[in-house]
Parts: sequence; structure tokens; C-alpha cells
Amino acid sequence: MTTDTSPPAFQAVNTIDLVSIKDSKIVSVSVYSGRAEITRLFKFNVKTGQNQLNIVGLPRVLDKESFRVEGRGAATIHDVTVSTVTPPPIPTTSPALESLLAKKKQDEKALARVHKSLKSLETYLASVKAEHLDVSKLQEVVRQYDTTAGELDDKVTDLEKQLKDTDDTIAEERKKLAGATGDEKLNLKATIGVFADFEGEIKIALIYAVYSATWSAGYDIRVDMQTQEKPISLIYKASITQSTGEDWDDVPLTLETATPTFGIGVPVLTPWTLSVYRPVPAPVRSRRRKSVGMARSMMAMTAMAPGSAPPAPQPFLESEVSDIQYRGLQVSSKGNVSATFGVPGLISIPSDGDGHNVTIVKLALDADMSWAKIKNASEYTFLAGSASVYVDGSFISKSDVPLVSPDESFDCPLGLDPSIRVTYHPRSKKTSQSGFYNKSTVHTNTQRITVHNTKSAGTPDTLKIKVIDQVPVSEDSTINVKLVQPALVLPNADGSGTVSSVAGLVEKAKPVKVSSGVVAAWDGADEVSLSGGHEDEDVDALGREGRLCWICSVAPQGKVGFVLQWEVSAPSGTNIAGL
Repeated sequence: MTTDTSPPAFQAVNTIDLVSIKDSKIVSVSVYSGRAEITRLFKFNVKTGQNQLNIVGLPRVLDKESFRVEGRGAATIHDVTVSTVTPPPIPTTSPALESLLAKKKQDEKALARVHKSLKSLETYLASVKAEHLDVSKLQEVVRQYDTTAGELDDKVTDLEKQLKDTDDTIAEERKKLAGATGDEKLNLKATIGVFADFEGEIKIALIYAVYSATWSAGYDIRVDMQTQEKPISLIYKASITQSTGEDWDDVPLTLETATPTFGIGVPVLTPWTLSVYRPVPAPVRSRRRKSVGMARSMMAMTAMAPGSAPPAPQPFLESEVSDIQYRGLQVSSKGNVSATFGVPGLISIPSDGDGHNVTIVKLALDADMSWAKIKNASEYTFLAGSASVYVDGSFISKSDVPLVSPDESFDCPLGLDPSIRVTYHPRSKKTSQSGFYNKSTVHTNTQRITVHNTKSAGTPDTLKIKVIDQVPVSEDSTINVKLVQPALVLPNADGSGTVSSVAGLVEKAKPVKVSSGVVAAWDGADEVSLSGGHEDEDVDALGREGRLCWICSVAPQGKVGFVLQWEVSAPSGTNIAGL
């Protein structure tokens, strides 16, 4: 009986080589602001035991930390490595190129011989003298010259065409050689160890984030001034750009409003110190140049100090046929943090760096047409972006849309309306003296304002107009500013700002009737709830910056006038800056 003590035979590793673009399909793309997440699906056969999967042609802009692998089948993923592939040197020649160069050389020599023959023929003809030639043979000489020269000219034409075709073929061959190393944007390689329980087909998905991909929001806002109900038509668009090196051909695509952040930590507060101010004596003249030089050196050292943050770097004809509808995206709301827009069907976005537009949704929205405050009464989150504004079908202006959550309102300027004329008449200024012992100078300023609605009398709608103006605010206790007209008072002029006095503040902040169809209020009062709840503590800030407004209704061909009057008083002889 013999015992075999030799070790078991080494089991060879089965190597599988794949090219990312050729051997897989993108099954999902999620585009964020500044990056995208790609999911690629591979199908391949494995052998029982250890397999090494090599996938080349992954994009250079791939975020290696985001790379992960998911699989389906009776196998186990052992290890995953992502590395950069160093391209081989570009070949400078090939058998085909050498053959083409040899043919070109032969054609060039043949062309040179033909040109030499033509030159010899011309020389011979020039040497023939009429007195030495029989007149009966002159016709034969000319005929033979013409025939021979024509044959040589044809050879020149054929050879020149052959040389041109050969040059074009040489250029194509050299282009092939230069591109033999592949796209330099696709120079990453993934090596994945897979242990298979059985021989057969398995599926592996590579999920990775890439930079050089983004999307931005854009809007078309169309206003129908003749419609009372939902006068705003808002087309929400997305411009998708990517230059990752991979073309996204017929892929399911989603747009994400979330902005992933990385490396964010709790900020460190810099010391906040208080000290007694002591004037620094002026340096003597002989030391001035040295002091300035030291200060500049300290400034340079501060700018170059290790650990300091780098500066921030400084995208029809009308008919009875129904209109083509805009494709609406499927929206998946994720609370107030983010939202996901799913593009229906498949879409192709090439890696060309150009913006490719897709419509997210077309919405009909309500708006306060007095000053175009639009309410986002939809489930879509509006990202910040530019908007083209159309009023009654005519392009009016470009505007900006801020970040707007569902059920939130935003202001949208609709451009200038030339039919509304606001006239500021010359301001009246009067100066008077008051007081017996402590004399004061009072400066009274009166400004008349007229609003004229020049729309035709046949227009049915009365316009609601808001005019905003301001009076100066004193920054010195010796200077007093008093608003005379309109008769508004500061809500918290007496300094009572407690919660128990909120109801009183609200009462003071309410609009004041100036005349028929005209009320005045502190600017911002229409944006503050005046119901008297605890939220109304913002009422205290109304009027602190001197801004006020008039809200008036003006019928077509109608005029409305109002007066702004204020007084500035100060001790006599006071030089008031800014008056």
C-alpha cells in the first residue's frame, strides 16, 4: 500500500477580459448638480472556482471611493480593485502603412519619368529646323508629337490621382495607429475576483459616480393677462450636460435635486476678543519705510499660512389638431430635502459637453398679478435657474427663479409696462425755525406723485399698482425725522416689543386709507401676517428703514395722486449730511 503525499494540483484562475462600453449596458443614470451616478450591467460566463474579471475602458472621471459591485448568481465577490491603465506607446508603423509608403514612392518615380519624357519630347521638337525637314514629313512629325504628348499627359493625370488616393489612405492608416490605444478619457480598469459555485452565466452591476456631468434648471414663464384663473403657464426644463467619455445611449435617467456634499465638519470659530482702544503713536520718519515693509511681509505670511482655506474658484401654425403636449416627468418627493424627477422612457445624452434639454413638466399656476407673486401649487421643487418671461405671447424679459419648495410663493418681475406712467413732480422744500430758547431748524419736504393708467378705455380690468418710496432715517439722536403724509406710525415707536403687546403693534401696522382706492402702509406689511399671533413679532421691524408704499387701483385712462411729506428737525446750525 502506497500513500500519495504530494500536494493537490494548483487550480488555474479563469481570466475574463471585458471592455466596459462594448460588453455592458447602462441600466440607470441619476444626474445630480456636478456629478452623476451610473449603473452598468455585465453578463458573462464563469467557471467553477476562482475567476478574475478584468474590465477596461471605465471613465477617468470616476470617483473611486464611490465604486461598488453588486451581483446576481451562485458566486461570491472576493476583492475589487480600480486602477489606472497606462496606455501603450503609440505605434508609428504597420505592414499596411509600409506597403502604402512603398506604393507612393513607386508612383512618385513613375511620375518623375513621365515628366522627364515630356521634357525630352519638347526638347526634340524645339531642335527640329524647318530648312532641314522635308515639307512632306512635317505633318507626320506634328501628328506623332501630338499623340505621344497626349499619352504622357494621361499618364500624369492617372499618376497624380493615384498619389492623392494613396496619401488619403496613408492619412487614414496613421489615424488608426494614433487611435489604437483607445480614448484617453476611458483609462480606468476594474479587477474583480469572483468565486463561482457552478459554471454558467452570472450578472454583475458596477455602480459608480462620475464628475463632468451636471444638470441645471430653466423656465419659460408665460402670462395670459386676459385670464383670471391660473394666468401663469410655467414650463419647467432641465439642461443636461456631460463629458465623461461615455455616451449615455437609450438610458433610463433621473434628475436629482439633492446636492451631495463631502468633507463637511463642524466649523471652528476664530477667537473674538475685546480690548481697550489705545492710539498707536505715528512712527518716526526714519523708520517708516521699514515698518511698511514689515507689515507687507506679515500680510504675505498670513495669505500663505499653512492650512488656510484656498480662495473660492472664480452652466406652429394654428389648426384644429390638438397641440403637442409636453412630456411630464415622474416626481418622487423626498420631503423638504430633495426630489427626484424620472424621465419617462429612454433618453440619449452623448459625451459632448453640450446642454441637452428635456421638459420636466408644464404647470398652470395661480398668481397675484398685481406684482406677479406666483405660488408653486405643485409637488415639484423649483431649483434656482433663469427664466424667459412671455406676456400675452410676446417675449418681455429674462428673470431669475429662486429655489422654491412646493406650496411656496416667489416674486417674478414681468418687465416694464409702458402703459403705466408714474410721475414724480418737483419736490417742494421749506425751511423754518422753531423754539424760543433752544432754536431748531425744520426742513419740510413735500413730494407729489401721480399714477396714470394709459390703457384704452375698452380694457375691462382695473390695475392694482404698488408704489414704493422712502423717507430718510436718522442715525443721530439730535436729528429727528417725522413722517407727516401718509399718517403712518412706527409700530414699536415707544419701544414696547414684548409678546403681550404684539396685538398693539399689529393694530399700528395696519394700512391707512389715503383716498378713494388708495391705501398706504409700511413696505413689507403685505408679507407679514397681521392676525395677532406669536408669529407677528416681525411687525416690530416695519418702517425701521424708512420704506413705505401706496397700493392703489387705477381704472383704464384713470389717474391717482398722493403726497409724501416728511420733516427733518435739528438744532440750528447743524450740518446734516445726506439731506
